[in-house]
Amino acid sequence: MKVNCLSCGHKVDLDEVYDDYNGQVKCFACRALLEIKTHLGQLKTINIVNSVSALAVEDVQGFKGSEVQGSEVNLASGPEGL
Repeated sequence: MKVNCLSCGHKVDLDEVYDDYNGQVKCFACRALLEIKTHLGQLKTINIVNSVSALAVEDVQGFKGSEVQGSEVNLASGPEGL
């Protein structure tokens, strides 16, 4: 079974283990968490639980004024510097 990620459109390939499933799956392209419910190999519901951005503001608040070496990201300059 394949489902399209609601965040990025990537096709997430699910094997027969997910034919009767109620829970979360992760899109490997954008890392969004999808809440799905399947029954007898048919997708019944799908919702986005969490959409992950490249660098969320909440993630960098504790690092204000610091730099990440090797990735050229200066967190002191804010999101516009990314």
